[in-house]
Amino acid sequence: MARRRKGRSVSGLLVLDKPSGLSSNAALQHTKRLFGAAKAGHTGSLDPLATGVLPLCFGEATKFSQFLLDADKGYFCNFILGVGTDTGDADGDVVTESSAEHVTEEKLTAAMATLIGAIAQIPPMYSALKVDGQRLYKRARAGEQIERTSRSVTIRSFTLNSFTPGPRAEVCAQVSCSKGTYIRTLAEDLGATLGVPAHVSALRRFKSGPFTLDQCVTSEELAAVRRQRSEVELDSFLLPIEACLPHLPRLVVSQAATFYIKQGQPVVVPKARQSGMVRIADAGGTFLGVGVVRDDGKLAPKRLLVH
Repeated sequence: MARRRKGRSVSGLLVLDKPSGLSSNAALQHTKRLFGAAKAGHTGSLDPLATGVLPLCFGEATKFSQFLLDADKGYFCNFILGVGTDTGDADGDVVTESSAEHVTEEKLTAAMATLIGAIAQIPPMYSALKVDGQRLYKRARAGEQIERTSRSVTIRSFTLNSFTPGPRAEVCAQVSCSKGTYIRTLAEDLGATLGVPAHVSALRRFKSGPFTLDQCVTSEELAAVRRQRSEVELDSFLLPIEACLPHLPRLVVSQAATFYIKQGQPVVVPKARQSGMVRIADAGGTFLGVGVVRDDGKLAPKRLLVH
């Protein structure tokens, strides 16, 4: 018999403004305790140094976390040219230095332009990526260097906000990118293009899928409410599960079709113009889950909520 989870049953999405100095999992566990939730998960790691948008899924929302893991991200980035660290960011130890005095704004923007589009990245050793079942950062801390396979990511935009030249030049930029992009690697690749070491000095995620900083709540705000009221009061900060799926068409099905959908059976939806993945709602507008409109016109459920 499976053990019952401790905590209360709560479902929804929380857009957390992750503080600097915490791993994504530490931020998740802290928030989960505040809510007293039985089940929760995050939707893609942010480095401990980084701050900003970290969507957290509670309860039934965890069934749809993959949609956010696969989503594009946006970052405000600060880079230092002329100094390289073992982690690729300011949390690491300096391993190489070389003057960036020769870097001009013109050279910088030209180098940035070469990194826009589909590029190959080698994941950093200090990352949560698993190799042979173990996190790379754990092996890095043990002094190991593991050969990593490069993978393709897409930099959709890479724009310069400000530049301070000098031996230790400072770059403030904005990046929009596909899932799986390492901004630390992007900083190092930019430095390599300019002939200098580089690292990330500050990083703030301003967008993850459909969510932005405007929707964020801080840990301090949550803790303040929790000190004054019960954990149930925190539920007002949660967004509906369907909020993570605005890119999918919404298909409303009849009461009869709802019955069969809940049994996991495909149904015919008359005059359904959509094809591919869709959100499913019953006749009363209640979100049921996601499904696929097949080539034969039938709607097949793929992932459903437990009602």
